[in-house]
This record gives sequence, C-alpha cells and structure tokens, in this order.
Amino acid sequence: MRVPSRSPGQQPGPAVASAAPVRRLPTSPPGRRSAPAEPDLAAYRAAVAELLVEVGALADAPSTAARQVLLDQRLREPAIAAVLDATPQGFVGARETLLLEMARYQPNARSSAADLSALVRIYLLSRIDVMWWRDAPVFATDAQVNGSVDLVDLEWLRRRGLLGFRYQEQPATVLGRGLRAVRRQLLPDATPRTAGLMFRRARREIVALLNDIAREFALATPPGTPPLWVTSLARSAEHQYRLRRLGYAAMVPSGHCLGYAADVELAWFRRFGVRDTLAGLLLARQDAGELNVVDEGQAWHLCLAPTAHRRLRRAYEAEMGV
Repeated sequence: MRVPSRSPGQQPGPAVASAAPVRRLPTSPPGRRSAPAEPDLAAYRAAVAELLVEVGALADAPSTAARQVLLDQRLREPAIAAVLDATPQGFVGARETLLLEMARYQPNARSSAADLSALVRIYLLSRIDVMWWRDAPVFATDAQVNGSVDLVDLEWLRRRGLLGFRYQEQPATVLGRGLRAVRRQLLPDATPRTAGLMFRRARREIVALLNDIAREFALATPPGTPPLWVTSLARSAEHQYRLRRLGYAAMVPSGHCLGYAADVELAWFRRFGVRDTLAGLLLARQDAGELNVVDEGQAWHLCLAPTAHRRLRRAYEAEMGV
C-alpha cells in the first residue's frame, strides 16, 4: 500500500480542470531520482500513542474481534501506514505480523511486554528501526555475529579503558550461573537484574553513541552515580528466535539483528534517583532525530538513526585513534 502525500497542497474533493496552459516540469538527469519523502515520525508516534489507549480499553479476551476491527482501521491511517509500508515487510506483512503477535501473546515474567498494550507499543515503535535500516544485511547466525568485521569486541576496548559504559556477559557455564546467583543473593542491588550480553560485540557507531550518552549522563548526575549500563547489543536472528521461545518479546525483524540497536538499563537507576534524568537524555536525542527510543520497562531500546551514522563513525575513529 502506498499512502498519498500529506502535504498541505493536496486537498480532498474532485479535481478541477484548469484553463491555464500546462507547464512541463524539468525532468531529473538520467539515472538520478529524487528520494521519497520520509514518513513523519512525530505524527507516527502520536498516532501510536492514541492507538494504545484504545487497545488498553479492549484488552480483555472477549474483545478480540473488536481489537482486530480497531487495528484494521487505525493501522490504515496515513501517519501509521506510511511507516509500516516503508518496512521490508510492507504494510500488509507488518499488519499481519502484529495480529499474529497479539494472537500468540502470553504474559510472563521474562517478557518486556507486560500486557497487550505494551506488546503493540514495542512492535509498532520498533518498526521505525527496520524502516530506517531496511537495506542493511541481517546477522542470521551466531557465527556471523562473532565473526563479522563490522563489529568490534567490547572486552578488548574495555581492557584499554575505551568504554564509558558498563555491561556484563551471560555466564557460559553452570558454575558461572551459580556464582552469579550467589552474588545476587549477597548483593541484590549491586548490579541490574539482567541476564547480560550473549554477544559482547557492537558496531563502531553504536560504541561511539553509547560512549557519548554515558558522558552526558555522567555530567547530568551526582558524583558516585554508576555509569550507563548496557543490557543488549547486536544479536543474531538465530538468537532472536531463541529468545522468543523462552518467552521474551523479541520482535522480528529487529534492529538488534542489524547491529544498529542497543538496550540500556533504566529501572535500576531509580535507586540512585536518576532514572528520569537518563530517560530525558534519551528522549531529547530522539527529538533531535538521532535515535529511536522504545520504552520496554526495565530497559529502553535504542536504535541509531541513519542520519547520525557518519558523525558517530568519525567520533569512534577519533576516540580510538584509528
């Protein structure tokens, strides 16, 4: 589905023939076409927020049919349809995927989607990621993530003092998981309650972005506040499906599987009184067009905008001296 332009010059109503002579517009040079206008993301986010209120009012099981009618109507609104149509799945594929996600939804303690409204919010707002990076290759397997030259090893950077943020890896053995559990019992709030990174690899631009946010966060918070904490980075599609089987709200396709998304801890920073400070910094970057931000409860999902890609790649090279 292609949505008509919403420019002020187009008005509804029958076309009226003009008596003025027709003037032919100059054509573009051969081989050059003007890029299609990007969807209005502010309008999209506002339309999604309105939809979520209505979904919340129809969240009970007997309202399944009414929810589907609502979604059929609201997803076709120009502000929403323009974004869905620009994703790799197109409008129809994105709509059908959302309906299937809702039909299969089962709340559980692992999922960041606490209810149906949260599921719809996470799915629809994350479509901005895949619209932005629709031409980027997917990391299909774990081996592709671990072997990609487009990703750098965080541990190598951490040991050299080149990271401004913290993370922890998932324990690889039963012994490691047992030690993690003991530490949590002894010091329950010393670190966020997160499984940790399955892959400690990230795109260079994402490293620069997270370092930049970490510096801004450190300047905006009192001394002694822990640094920015990252809970997820690049993932394979193989791992994404693994998470889905475990009950996580891991959307497909995902910005994580393209390497341009990260999750950062928010809930843990409440105990330091700076959770809202971090949230404000992230939303300000979204307003500036640098990020897409999705509130997933304990952690917030971030995706880098293509317009910030070149600047952050240069920033990474300057920071790392390459």
